[in-house]
Amino acid sequence: MTPTNDVERTGGEPGPEPLTVGLRVRIGQEEAHYGGGLVDGARILRLFGDLVTEVTIRSDGDEGLLTEYADIRFTAPVHPGDYIEATGRVVRSTKLRRFVELTARKVIAATDDGPSSAAVLPEPVTVCTARATTVVPRKTPTAKGGR
Repeated sequence: MTPTNDVERTGGEPGPEPLTVGLRVRIGQEEAHYGGGLVDGARILRLFGDLVTEVTIRSDGDEGLLTEYADIRFTAPVHPGDYIEATGRVVRSTKLRRFVELTARKVIAATDDGPSSAAVLPEPVTVCTARATTVVPRKTPTAKGGR
């Protein structure tokens, strides 16, 4: 399958628009891991993994294989009740690899006004950024009747 909306390919012309994917999740009470009700960074990295998987499905028709995270920066705490909006954008693509910039932002925050209180933030707060590399399988002819 040939990507239809990918970005600059090594040695080629840039595409019309970078492939960008996103998701928004509410962090549940069960995800508090540390004192003060903090959520561990691994929760955000799982969101990033889902984004990279979607990138390769959309660009290559396969889940691919996440091979590397780089330059991971946790910049603000995440608590149960927060809503996190995460995005992944392909910044470079080669025959077998996709290079993705990832950002997670808090858009709604739990507040101390009551057990179920929350507030929409006037501006999203970046909680984590990272880069990821994913490898897509080479397409090989399949045997008759096989996959």
